[in-house]
Amino acid sequence: MEHLHLHPGTLWPAILRQTEHALRLGALRPIATIQTVLEDRGIRFLVRQVSSLARKEEAGQPRKVEVGACSAVNPFLPYDPDLLVADLSDTHVALLNKFNVVDHHLLIVTRCFKPQEALLEFADFVALTACMAEFDGLGFYNGGAESGASQRHKHLQIVPLPLGESGPPLPVESVFRPSGMEDPIGTVPGLPFLHAFARLELAPAASRQAANAAIDCYHALLEATGLRAINVNGELHQSAPYNLLVTRRWMLLVPRHSECVEGISVNALGFAGSLFVRDAAQMEVIKRLGPMSVLQRVAVPAAVGQPGPSA
Repeated sequence: MEHLHLHPGTLWPAILRQTEHALRLGALRPIATIQTVLEDRGIRFLVRQVSSLARKEEAGQPRKVEVGACSAVNPFLPYDPDLLVADLSDTHVALLNKFNVVDHHLLIVTRCFKPQEALLEFADFVALTACMAEFDGLGFYNGGAESGASQRHKHLQIVPLPLGESGPPLPVESVFRPSGMEDPIGTVPGLPFLHAFARLELAPAASRQAANAAIDCYHALLEATGLRAINVNGELHQSAPYNLLVTRRWMLLVPRHSECVEGISVNALGFAGSLFVRDAAQMEVIKRLGPMSVLQRVAVPAAVGQPGPSA
């Protein structure tokens, strides 16, 4: 049985305390960005561009910032103790994201090495839902390099909500219909690529019930999008890359076929309505193509007659 080590009400104060500590020591190196809003097909996409000052500072560092490209170096074995926020459970710890674009961005990391292509397990959802019980956030998972994962060591992530200064907590929610669905699994008409969506009501407190509800929903979304479990050396892996987004209220799964569009890496945050570019040239690519077209280019095309009711 998976045992939680996290005490209720302690995670957010620990995030604030450890952020201050890590910034003071230089262990945490936030990436300064300039934010632009690009409206496309009913969604006000947030596009963050690395500031010119941040690029100059990065140029003076011997260590390259990796965004969306798998690194051979494993920063989680061992992890930097100055980035440790919480001992979550028997199997997971919570770390600050060293090169964060969004404030208070947490990584939920397995203590022992597991590959990022492995299917999520009950223990993963125990750790994730424990964090989500502490503050309203977007949990997400990049299932493999083609979905924007920057490390091979299994890790989920969570960022606090709201993501933007105005509008819904997440930009993509502007195309969600407020009414519920008769069936548990459906699709969102405003998303023109293969995906599966489900309403979700996670328990407000960390519990096995919340983790069970989340993993059952995850398996249903995998099945709805045609992804399956494959055996790799005795471990269950995904049959194809995908992104998973989880809030207290819904879950969205998007199969992927490539990581980049004209050099721009897209991870799960892109499907929440938040994109990241390194410079003005990449920003111009986003403007020229349109944010939704960028997502379409990295996602699997929608199946003809994709089943399921609309969200």
